[in-house]
Amino acid sequence: MRKFFYIIIAASLVVLAGCDGPATKTQPSSVAKLSTFAFAKNDSMPGLAKAVFTIEERLDTGLVWNQDSMQYGTRLDSVVPRCTFVATPGAAFFTLPDTVCRLTGYDTLNFTKGPIYLTIRSADKSTLKTYEIRATVHKVDPDLYTWTQLTDGIYPKDDSEQRVVEQGDEFVMMVSNGFELNAYRSADGASWTDLGEPVGLPAGTKVRQIISDGTMLYYGQQNKIYTSLDAIHWAENDVDYSVVTMIFYWNEEVWALVEHNGYELATYQPGGLVLSGLQPNDFFPVSDFATVTFQSASWRERAMIIGGFAENGASLNTRWNLEYSPHIKENNGYRLEEFSIDRPEFKSMTGISVISYNNQLLLFGGVDAKMSYFGRDILISKNEGLTWEKADSTKNQLPEVYQARQKQTAIVRDNNIYLFGGQDANTTYSDVYKGRLNSIDW
Repeated sequence: MRKFFYIIIAASLVVLAGCDGPATKTQPSSVAKLSTFAFAKNDSMPGLAKAVFTIEERLDTGLVWNQDSMQYGTRLDSVVPRCTFVATPGAAFFTLPDTVCRLTGYDTLNFTKGPIYLTIRSADKSTLKTYEIRATVHKVDPDLYTWTQLTDGIYPKDDSEQRVVEQGDEFVMMVSNGFELNAYRSADGASWTDLGEPVGLPAGTKVRQIISDGTMLYYGQQNKIYTSLDAIHWAENDVDYSVVTMIFYWNEEVWALVEHNGYELATYQPGGLVLSGLQPNDFFPVSDFATVTFQSASWRERAMIIGGFAENGASLNTRWNLEYSPHIKENNGYRLEEFSIDRPEFKSMTGISVISYNNQLLLFGGVDAKMSYFGRDILISKNEGLTWEKADSTKNQLPEVYQARQKQTAIVRDNNIYLFGGQDANTTYSDVYKGRLNSIDW
């Protein structure tokens, strides 16, 4: 038989009406209403005291709940509830699935066994009010990255190279086997449409050098830049400088590396190429490099060009940093620096992919100068590319079925990471994986 324990708080106040006037007793309140609800601090469970509870008054049973779930792993099996009331109650007690106990402010309760109710009786015993207490904890680890394979292959395995870019709300994969070109399109990364063979691109097109501004696709070769709005029909545009490679779309401009007294960065605009005045040395990559764009901690637009092959075929360990600030007086506000000069421990790598995600840089895949694959480990940089370390393999690891590879494409869309294709020593993949940090948009 359940036992009901009540805490009766008798409170009488004596009000002095005058020096020799009679004492007056306050009348017991008829109000039974909760003012605040919280969990007492517990050093072994730091998330408890941080929980903020909302009290919803309803005609029947009120509701007390925490809108923001407590951190993953917070235990609710031994917590001390703390309550305050609008008026001093005559009694307050908790009803649990297996017992009823009075509110003391010190006893521990188990909030994991089902619905819990707090009942308040007014001091004059005329009013009863019951509240349902709901305490929620995140059911997933916020620091865990979860991965899903969207497709195991867009096209049959062969010796092709690929490049995936975004165009509008869709992904476009450009494929070349050295003789033929092909294009595929997808809205979600899972279902793909074969668009057929592109028209208007030159022989020897290197699809990994195709870039996108989100609407238009660009490819450069010699004194031509080719553009397309649908990935199939390409228009040829004459330019004044020989294009070594397209680099990226950044800071609302299309960037290319051109030949002009050596190398020089240039932007492509209607009417042709505009030289930037930024002239890197011969150890600037011309192929198989990675690029990433982001906003720095100082609120400046930044981009990095990492690794790749130099014109002489050398595998590079360079990290070129391109930064824009209106306070930079030269080169229209742009500055180009090479980080690898004072960070030589950075390994030579080609065929990598780098993204900006969760306020850090993530690096996938690649090979070193001896064509040895780096493996499945993800590298992260928390200081904007200065130093790198392996990600926590218990929290941030690719699926076991994902083979180590190079030349994959990594794209971030709607806080999701998409990894497309790539190749290892024996296989060219056209699979797609989608990853996400659990807490990225909490």
